[in-house]
Amino acid sequence: MAKRKRIMYLFYLPALCIILIFIARPLAETLYISFCQWNGYSSTKKFIGIKNYLDIFRDSHFKTVFINTLIYGVMSTLLQNIIGMASAFFVNSRFKGNGIVRVVIYLPIMISGLVMGYIMYFFFTYDRGVLNEILAWFGREPVNWLEDGTRGVWIITLINTWQYAGNCMIIYLAGLQNIPKTYLEAAEIDGAKRWQRFKYISLPMLIPAITTSVIINLIGGLKLFDGIVSLTNGGPNYQTHSLVSYLNSQYFLKEKAGYASAIGIFTFTFIMVIVIILNGFLQKRRVET
Repeated sequence: MAKRKRIMYLFYLPALCIILIFIARPLAETLYISFCQWNGYSSTKKFIGIKNYLDIFRDSHFKTVFINTLIYGVMSTLLQNIIGMASAFFVNSRFKGNGIVRVVIYLPIMISGLVMGYIMYFFFTYDRGVLNEILAWFGREPVNWLEDGTRGVWIITLINTWQYAGNCMIIYLAGLQNIPKTYLEAAEIDGAKRWQRFKYISLPMLIPAITTSVIINLIGGLKLFDGIVSLTNGGPNYQTHSLVSYLNSQYFLKEKAGYASAIGIFTFTFIMVIVIILNGFLQKRRVET
């Protein structure tokens, strides 16, 4: 048995090598660069200690970027899970065209975030945008939808919500189909109403699905990048940037590779802490069947 276990350990080596090459090594290099002053392409790096991390809290744009990141993460996750759960309950029932409805809800996720951003740009752009063309039909003046940073943040949040709500639907649909029907039937016989069956049976037993869906979508929202770049590129005046898109602008446009790396390490640590706390909170509420 001991020899067999040693042989089995050999099968872990390819996965371990991939982790070390593509995750651990780049993370270690990023951590080192975050303590340096570097423009991203020169052969020399100047070690400056924690100055880049201190500069994060001195950055006049960082507060706005951080708040935007929370909105993208928390609000997208909340809306995606509400829409996804409602859609799952709807398509879980039998009706004609059930399969078509599932495909329509899930379809946006098959488009990359970058392409989706460019598509939606032609809806919201001021000059001959789809929405402004519709307003013109009703005799209304065109609106510069992306001129205001706050409105731009919420537009990006809604687009991200719509694109990935189908992913939540699939997760919740799988969870619903794993709930024993005998529990719901017994509750219905005892006189429990639909809301009571949802609150006391379906919802508690969907905790594993809720945990998976919330964590996946929260991570995706907190590191939102492609939709922002293609729709607003962080403008106007950095008001729609997330931490990841702001990191990108600091690295490639400002040539502050050390500072960008510090933002990257901060973002990684922040997301990891949030996910660990949230996962522990949700796991405690898990119900065993």
